[in-house]
Amino acid sequence: MKKRFNKSVALILVLSFLVLWGCAPQQKPLPEEGSSFSVHFIDVGQADAALILCDGKAMMIDGGNSEDSNLIYSYLSKRQITHLDYMVATHPHEDHIGGLAGALNAATVGTVYCPVTEYDSGVFRNFKKYVEKQGAAITVPRKGDTFELGNAVCTVIAVDPDAEDTNNTSIVLRIEYGKTSFLFTADAERAVELELVDSRYKLESTVLKVGHHGSDTSTSYVFLREIMPEYAVISVGADNDYGHPTGEVLSRLRDADVKVLRTDKHGTVVCTSDGKTVSFQTEKYSGDVLGVTGESDAETKDDGIDYVLNTKESSMKFHYPDCSAVEKMSPKNRRDYHGTRDELIKQGYTPCGICKP
Repeated sequence: MKKRFNKSVALILVLSFLVLWGCAPQQKPLPEEGSSFSVHFIDVGQADAALILCDGKAMMIDGGNSEDSNLIYSYLSKRQITHLDYMVATHPHEDHIGGLAGALNAATVGTVYCPVTEYDSGVFRNFKKYVEKQGAAITVPRKGDTFELGNAVCTVIAVDPDAEDTNNTSIVLRIEYGKTSFLFTADAERAVELELVDSRYKLESTVLKVGHHGSDTSTSYVFLREIMPEYAVISVGADNDYGHPTGEVLSRLRDADVKVLRTDKHGTVVCTSDGKTVSFQTEKYSGDVLGVTGESDAETKDDGIDYVLNTKESSMKFHYPDCSAVEKMSPKNRRDYHGTRDELIKQGYTPCGICKP
């Protein structure tokens, strides 16, 4: 009787351990050595376009307006990208799909995702024509679909082809790379955000691509609290007619202590991840680089900037932001950088001899 009791106790202990182990958070494996990941938030004005590169694989998320086709074509061509493994047209509005014709002219495409296969606009018909010209077809994804881009894992956490508001048909995509993560919300509005908060999907992300160009229809407080981003990127046109980003959204981001980058102020923003941390490079200088408000402020001119780069090939030096040499630098050669000294040296930059960073 005693032996039977001991066996029962042992079995209960083993089962309890297995249950507790299964409930414990699992450590995310870091990417393999030699792996690389970057997101290029391309400056297409009052529109959206992002290029994601990981381990030799490439994906486009939106492509700006029709007038941005040449820019997208050049951006891919200069980086010798001749194949896109994935193309995500988040929803059929022109400011998201118009320039994808340029991408489809520059590169072949594997899988094309869009929430709809038909939409009554000439821009959408043109987009579909270029997709079919390659022998590809539009795939409508489902919530929970996952796919891999190199060592990055991409999950569709929202898509609703039947939504009355076209913005709310948007494909919302979350990308994980090691311990870092990125949330692309397209133009999804508050109704979609609330559904996501109530869903089973993980929302917490390192970088948030702010919804709907910073409109107050998106980026609600309750949604932002679930994401808890360290950084936010707003794709928006300078002096646009919509008042984007709104003061309300900037206030929410400020209250959440989120560091903000904006394409209207910083130009194209490139975010690089090593699987543990992220760093940023911007196309042009602005006083609020990685400031918490997204608004220019002379007093916080250098907040968040670790180094200033001189990208001229004959120089390739990095400086402290207050270095005297920075003031003499040509704006076209200047890049602000948030990251480590070792990262810059690995990229071929050398420290300035004046400020000795």
